[in-house]
Amino acid sequence: MASTTDDFEVPWVEKYRPNKLDDVVGNEQTLDRLKVIAEEGNMPNVIICGPPGTGKTTSVHALAHTMLGDAYANAVLELNASDSRGIEVVRNTIKMFTQKKVTLPPGQHKVIILDEADSMTASAQQALRRTMEIYSHTTRFALACNVSTKIIEPIQSRCAILRFSRLSEEEILLRLQQVCEAEQVSYSPDGLEAIIFTAEGDMRNALNNLQATHSGFGHVDQANVFKVCDQPHPGVVLEILKSCVEGDCAKASRRMKALYDTGYSSNDIIGTVFRVCKNQLEVNEGAKLEMIKEVGFTHVRVADGVNSLLQLMGMCARLCRVAQQQSTTLPS
Repeated sequence: MASTTDDFEVPWVEKYRPNKLDDVVGNEQTLDRLKVIAEEGNMPNVIICGPPGTGKTTSVHALAHTMLGDAYANAVLELNASDSRGIEVVRNTIKMFTQKKVTLPPGQHKVIILDEADSMTASAQQALRRTMEIYSHTTRFALACNVSTKIIEPIQSRCAILRFSRLSEEEILLRLQQVCEAEQVSYSPDGLEAIIFTAEGDMRNALNNLQATHSGFGHVDQANVFKVCDQPHPGVVLEILKSCVEGDCAKASRRMKALYDTGYSSNDIIGTVFRVCKNQLEVNEGAKLEMIKEVGFTHVRVADGVNSLLQLMGMCARLCRVAQQQSTTLPS
């Protein structure tokens, strides 16, 4: 992990961004392939796809650092989705960089990193595929995206596709503990658990929430984390689900209305209900599958715009019915 001691205003997500492949967290199989590429020195054009905050762009930069050494500053061009990335950028900015003379280590190539490549226009992608062929002897392309299917097939066929998945809770916890130790953060175990719960496998989100909680309250515990993240408390949601399992529809509805009246949107509530039902509710497997199915149907309706309290109340009633049909009881 790269860190500086004199820059207190730097966001931790940048301060602790890895510069070496060995420091990148998670996705070990994909990282092993990148390490082989770094050792052999022959980098193909690559498409790296996966959810946000899993280390896609960081891994490409770490690979470029390893392969190019001191030439990294002049031999790497990064274009983000925030930049204009129409056909003119491909014809001008990218083509000019491919033609630029740079002193490189023997056998190495310049690297162009296109972050959020799935947001490029179709015409820009068509222009890019020809550029990739013409300048293949001097330049390699790394396209980072969330969904590889949004990249046109001619470009996909010219690239090796590497897939990143969400990080596990253990991987995020380890990095959070390292940052807490380096920054002397006061925290409790339930605070880190809350950060991991809200991050959903996104390391960037986890580090940002950790820094925000530390800056705002000085101590990272469960209550402070949920104040910063402004998500429904999973403990409250778990009590609602337990009332459903017990068949007490009236109590579940009262608690759901109280949660809704605090100002959370139906999208926030239903997302938390799904994660709590999946990970924290202790019922038998058959009942859990049926309950997740009902939560999923409600999530579809909420996503379609039918996000009223009535949908959430109806979900509570259906979960109570599922519990009765499954004859489910909470473990003692």
